[in-house]
Amino acid sequence: MFFIIHSLITSVFLTALGPQNRTTHFVTEFVLLGFHGQKEMQSCFFSFILVLYLMTLLGNGAIVCAVKWDRRLHTPMYILLGNFAFLEIWYISSTVPNMLVNILSETKTISFSGCFLQFYFFFSLGTTECFFLSVMAYDRYLAICRPLHYPSIMTGKFCVILVCVCWVGGFLCYPVPIVLISQLPFCGPNIIDHFVCDPGPLFALACISAPSTELICYTFSSMIIFGPFLSILGSDTLVIRAVLRIPSGAGRTKAFSTCGSHLMVVCLFYGTLMVMYVSPRSGNPAAMQKIITLVYSAMTPLLNPLIYSLRNKDMKDALKRVLGLTVSRN
Repeated sequence: MFFIIHSLITSVFLTALGPQNRTTHFVTEFVLLGFHGQKEMQSCFFSFILVLYLMTLLGNGAIVCAVKWDRRLHTPMYILLGNFAFLEIWYISSTVPNMLVNILSETKTISFSGCFLQFYFFFSLGTTECFFLSVMAYDRYLAICRPLHYPSIMTGKFCVILVCVCWVGGFLCYPVPIVLISQLPFCGPNIIDHFVCDPGPLFALACISAPSTELICYTFSSMIIFGPFLSILGSDTLVIRAVLRIPSGAGRTKAFSTCGSHLMVVCLFYGTLMVMYVSPRSGNPAAMQKIITLVYSAMTPLLNPLIYSLRNKDMKDALKRVLGLTVSRN
């Protein structure tokens, strides 16, 4: 499904962002400055990001394989987790490979269409992550607060429907805002002091002020962030209240262990996301914006498999079996 959506959206955007559809033809490419520094520091930074990227692919790939190959993990909770890990692979891949090329490049340029395609996939995958976190919170709510009804509500069919809604909904949210921004006149300069194509720097480069477009985009971003976040907050509040009512200490510990991993991921992802996008006029310096973006776009995909696997006995056992099987095959 992801690959079908990817190919369809790419073809549509390349058509919509073609030269004949732009308001102005002056800017044909942008310059992504990335992180500044001496050549030696750039080399160290390249090595750090490359290792981080490879570890993220390995960690999330291992979770995907564990969920696929271990039949004991063919339950709604782990199906959602497997899709989430698969999403994290694509989420970090929407920015980091281009960032690595940018570090080694002398020109550090990205085409007009390439910039907005990266913008689209980066934000669409981030939106899909918000939706998945919300659905995973709902799954934990049903498992802990309504355990007797859980098997009848969270059936395999319903789980597949939720997964499809997350993927399709995430990719259908951002075409309108991105097309609106792409139609603004960009007549120079074309330098973006960031390592990704972000709405703030793009608005700053537009030749005219576009308050209505900015309002639409930031309102849209706030709705996408706060909608799932309020859903997660409601589900987790009910879960915590239910856990505190469990009489046995062992039962409370097991319940908290079940939802604790999810809470850690939500806090890490949403904390940085809100600082970055809910207050776009807060005046964060460019260096701080880059660091915050690096945290939620590259660090959280690396930490998520560690958080979920280290706090989940079933996942740890499955990963051991998968890794052992891989070693034995080699």
